[in-house]
Amino acid sequence: MEHITFLVAVVIVTALAFDFTNGFHDTANAMATSIATGALRPKVAVTISAILNFAGAFLSVKVAGTISGGIVNEKTGLHPEVIFAALAGAILWNLLTWLRGLPSSSSHALYGGLIGATVVGAGLHAVNFSVVVTKILIPAVASPVVAGLAAWGATKAAYLITRKAGEAATEKGFRKGQIASSSLVSLAHGTSDGQKTMGIITLALISAGALPKHSMPPTWVIVAAGAAMALGTYMGGWRIIRSLGKGLTEVRPPQGLASETATAAVILTSSHMGYGLSTTQVVGGGVMGAGLGRSGGKVRWNMARRMVYSWGLTLPAAAAVSGAAAFVADQGTWGVLVVGAALVLGAGAMWLISRRTPVTAANVNEVTPVEVAPTQTAAATPSPATTTVAA
Repeated sequence: MEHITFLVAVVIVTALAFDFTNGFHDTANAMATSIATGALRPKVAVTISAILNFAGAFLSVKVAGTISGGIVNEKTGLHPEVIFAALAGAILWNLLTWLRGLPSSSSHALYGGLIGATVVGAGLHAVNFSVVVTKILIPAVASPVVAGLAAWGATKAAYLITRKAGEAATEKGFRKGQIASSSLVSLAHGTSDGQKTMGIITLALISAGALPKHSMPPTWVIVAAGAAMALGTYMGGWRIIRSLGKGLTEVRPPQGLASETATAAVILTSSHMGYGLSTTQVVGGGVMGAGLGRSGGKVRWNMARRMVYSWGLTLPAAAAVSGAAAFVADQGTWGVLVVGAALVLGAGAMWLISRRTPVTAANVNEVTPVEVAPTQTAAATPSPATTTVAA
């Protein structure tokens, strides 16, 4: 029992570490366009986002229930070792995509890790694939399309309504509006992604017998998960902020307001319905829709392709890594130690690599020709002294 108690504590700490990476990985979801258009200064933006991410964690627990009692079958006797392996795979994939500046899905990394580890540790019957399809895969395909269409229409409407007004005055008004819309996205992100770690911790407590089956997250779990995500958000995932704000398209204030409003509406609706969608994919779809909605606006399809490829790879890649980790961890205490050591070494190595070409609040709005398709270089007007997004 002491071993189980210690292992559950390790799982909880690792889950909060994942939540921290989720925070800085997904800061771009709420604030990339506001930073790109100058509506908010970078440090102010991440501070606002951190506070609202924390607040959003208290608004709903329906998505947490989808994870703790939906994706996996609680009756199969899932062990904490399996959950630990799932988190290890999700964290490593998050850090790898952050290092490359790719707006991949932290949510799908977690889902893939949980599915892969559960299949190896407990068998195929332990995964409720019908829930995976209806609550994860279908929303993954539909949500960026819906957000993209909504942002495209909103951008068209914004320029149509303000066509007779002066550009300078119009954009100043839209920048003020972006403060509210980006804040709403932050709140929505906390409501959606904050619950996912709550669900994992609750699942670990259920697997150890500390909570009865079908339990909702205790208050201390909600507070801890919200705080971990808020801290990660405040750190700022500058590489991904640059990719979404400058690497995908040139965003003007009307486009920023349109994409953020569409994104918040989709995320809040899905959270209310308990769908475990990817906020990153929703934001990516919204930014692309807004980019195409402005007359003469262009999407840098080389970056868009990289982003979509990462979306498709995330769930199976995290599942494969976590499945391998689950096989090792299931061998006993030494296996758990090996997985833990691999996690620490892998995370440390990626952090050291990232220091070679740092992206910070000071240079987050810079973009280089390597991120711009040849036919679009002139439109992007990059600075010659900038660094590349992908370390």
